Amino acid sequence: MGRYFGTDGFRGEANVDLTADHAYQVGRFLGWYYGETKRRSGDTTPVRVVIGKDTRRSSYMFEYALASGLVASGADAYLLHVTTTPSVSFVARTDGFDCGIMISASHNPYYDNGIKLISGSGEKMDEGTIAFIEDYLDGKLEVFGQRWQQIPLARRDHIGRTVDYVAGRNRYVGYLISLGLFSFKGKRVGLDCANGSAWTIAKSVFDALGAKTYVMGDEPDGFNINNGVGSTHIEALRRFVLANGLDVGFAYDGDADRCLAVDEQGGIITGDHILYVCGRHLKQQGELPCNTVVTTIMSNFGLYRAFDREGISYAKTAVGDKYVYEYMARNGCALGGEQSGHIIFSKYASTGDGVLTSLKLMEVMLEQKKPLSKLTEGLTIYPQVLENVRVQDKKTAREDPDVQAAVDAVAAELGDTGRVLVRESGTEPVLRVMVEAPEDAICRQCVDRVVDVIRRNGHCV
Repeated sequence: MGRYFGTDGFRGEANVDLTADHAYQVGRFLGWYYGETKRRSGDTTPVRVVIGKDTRRSSYMFEYALASGLVASGADAYLLHVTTTPSVSFVARTDGFDCGIMISASHNPYYDNGIKLISGSGEKMDEGTIAFIEDYLDGKLEVFGQRWQQIPLARRDHIGRTVDYVAGRNRYVGYLISLGLFSFKGKRVGLDCANGSAWTIAKSVFDALGAKTYVMGDEPDGFNINNGVGSTHIEALRRFVLANGLDVGFAYDGDADRCLAVDEQGGIITGDHILYVCGRHLKQQGELPCNTVVTTIMSNFGLYRAFDREGISYAKTAVGDKYVYEYMARNGCALGGEQSGHIIFSKYASTGDGVLTSLKLMEVMLEQKKPLSKLTEGLTIYPQVLENVRVQDKKTAREDPDVQAAVDAVAAELGDTGRVLVRESGTEPVLRVMVEAPEDAICRQCVDRVVDVIRRNGHCV
C-alpha cells in the first residue's frame, strides 16, 4: 500500500483525507510528467487526459481541481462528466489519451471520494508513476535524473484547455450495445443504478437491446449514492424484482465497475455465482484460455468445488481486482473477478465493468434458454464466518507460531470439506479470520479457536 494511493486509488473523506489541493497537485504532476516524458522523446503534442466522475457532490470540486492542475501544467483535460469507471478506461484506451482519471469512492458513502488513475492502455496506473505522485505530494520528487523542489507552470500558448467530451461517453454506450449478441425483447429486467454512475448509461443500453427495463436508484442528488441501494444493499433489488415479477435484476455500485444480480426467484447472485455461470459457459464455447478462471483468496470454497466438478482450473490472487487483472494479463486468461462483483472479461475490457457483466449474464441466459436460477444450480455456497480482530501489530499476530499452529490444526480438521484463512487488512490494524465449512456451527467453532489464541497471546488491542 502506498502513502496515499491504495489498490483502488487515493480515497478518503472529502476535504478531510482527500482535499481539493491534493487533486490540484495530482493534476499538476500528471500534466507535467507526461508532458516532460513526451518532450524528452521529441514529441511536442499536448498531453491529453480524460476525466470522469460519479454523482457525489464533492466530485464536481475534484473534477475542477484536477482539470485546473492539468491545464496549469500544459495538458488538455477532456471531461466525460458523470460516467462509469470502465467508460474512462475504454475511452483512454481507444481514443489515444495519455492517461485517464476517475473521481469516485466506489461503494463508499457519499462523504468519501477518491481519485482512480488509469493508464493510456486502459489499465490501472503503474506503481512507478504512482510512487512519483506520492513523492511529489510529500515534496521529495526525484525523477529524470534530478530533484525537483517545484515543477514548472505552463506559460503563454503552452497553457492547456478543458474540452467537453460527453461524446466519448456516448461512444462507450454504443460499444456496449454492439456487444449484445441477442435481442432482449420480452425480457423484464431490473436495474439498480445505486444513484451513481450507472444512472447515465445502463438503461440506455438495455433499452436499445429491446429489454423492458424497470429502474431504481436513478435519482441521484449528490448525497444518496449507495444509500440503501446498489450492490452493497442487494436486498433492495431483491424486493424490487419480486414485486415486479422480473426475469432478472442487476445491481451496480457507485462507479459501476461491480455487478451483482438477483434471479427470477429472488436468489442473490454474487460475483462467485457470476464466475461460475460465465466460466462454465465459456468452457462449453471453447473460449476459456488455459481452462482457467482467476479468483481472489476470498472466493467461496463452494466455487472451487464446483469448478473441480466441471473440470475448470482456477488461480487465486490477493484481494483486489488490480491483482486479478495482472494475473490475467500475464497468463492470457479470459475471465476473472471477485466475490464482490468486480468481474473482468479481458476480451472486452481491461477493468471490472458492471454493465458489461450484466450483458454477458444475459447472453448466457438467452443462449442456453434458461433462467438464472437454473444456471447457478451446480454451485453451492458454503456457510462462512468472518471475524475482524483488532490487533497491535498485524504481521506479528499473524506470524505468531501459536496462531499458525491453531490455523494449521483447523485446516487439518476441515480437510477437503472447508477452509480457514487468516489475512491482514490492507487499510486497518485488523486480522481477518475466516472459515468456510458445511455448517455454520462448524465455522463459528473454528473461528473462535483461532481468535482465542490471538487474544490469549496478547495481540488484541
